[in-house]
Amino acid sequence: MARAAYVTDLKGLQGECSANYLRLTRLLGDLAAGETRELDLTGKRGRFGTLLLTVLERAPYTTIMRVAQSGLMDKLIDPPRMRVHLYHDVRMAEVTDFQRERHFDGRYRYPNLRMFQPDEKLQLNRFLGEWLAHGLAHGHSTDMPELP
Repeated sequence: MARAAYVTDLKGLQGECSANYLRLTRLLGDLAAGETRELDLTGKRGRFGTLLLTVLERAPYTTIMRVAQSGLMDKLIDPPRMRVHLYHDVRMAEVTDFQRERHFDGRYRYPNLRMFQPDEKLQLNRFLGEWLAHGLAHGHSTDMPELP
């Protein structure tokens, strides 16, 4: 039985990027280029490390930042990190680099040499959304007031 070809969920991707933009602007506040915001992550089972939000470049229409996590298992596994571009004119944030992999296509044939999922780009942006939502819900920062 032949599988149907994957069709890119453009609405879903745009919705995720828009939601991530709102989450990031709420977490970043007015950080300037070169500054970092650290959020200690906690949950029902204790501490999960620190979420690091670093603004790499700021321009009128674009902000480039790095999102990373440090803490618990740094010596055992490579902690997750990604580069995110915030596009202020369209109010969207997109993952452009994950674990040193760059240039993700909207759709991949499966299987492929790098074993990317057919919707790899959407999954990376969803992962960022879940990460940021956890930071908003459970993150504690010493350099900014509590979020409502």
